[in-house]
Amino acid sequence: MIPGHVQSSVRPAPPPFSPVLLLGLALQPLRPQMLQPLFDAMLRMIRARHPDILERMADYADKPVCIDPTDLPFVILLDPHPEHPALLVRRQIENGEAAAVIHGSLETLVALAEGKVDGDALFFSRRLVIEGDTEVVVALRNAVDGAGIDLIDDISAQLGPLGTAFRRLAGTAAGLAGRLRDDFETLRASLIAPAVKDVDAQGARINALEAEIRQLRKAQRRGGAA
Repeated sequence: MIPGHVQSSVRPAPPPFSPVLLLGLALQPLRPQMLQPLFDAMLRMIRARHPDILERMADYADKPVCIDPTDLPFVILLDPHPEHPALLVRRQIENGEAAAVIHGSLETLVALAEGKVDGDALFFSRRLVIEGDTEVVVALRNAVDGAGIDLIDDISAQLGPLGTAFRRLAGTAAGLAGRLRDDFETLRASLIAPAVKDVDAQGARINALEAEIRQLRKAQRRGGAA
């Protein structure tokens, strides 16, 4: 990704039909302020486990980044100031409030933070859409890539004696989420397939009619010339 300024007209890919999307629908009535303590705790964890992330962002202290999980009904504004960082939960941000915006599904954003996926590949496949100052986004990506984030390990380390139980529970939940995601994809395909088939059939009929009209017009022109 080449640093610069992007005002993207490309819309993010629609969020996948997944358990996270349903969770987002369930969270819709909640005020973002109710979720703020969770992100305050997450920021404390980052400062304790990965302080180098904020240190590497020192040159961009005045350039907040908005992280937009497209399958959740809120956005997260990251203020990377090394001395006074913040992770703020908002329904939306004001124009000019963030230097850059990163759009992507929650699963994509987490995988990117943990270094499990190629950010450039996500960008070109539209699973990740960047708007604004890409230089600060590249700096954040480089800072995160070097931090070795593993959310399960990081949270477990903060829980002390409960960490082992949390790790087992998280493993079980991840397996269940994977099965649910597969089931949701099967359901989505089953619901959409008939509609796609009908659209394809209608497209074929329209193409046939257009071809017939072209033939009739050609025959009419030949008849007129005679």
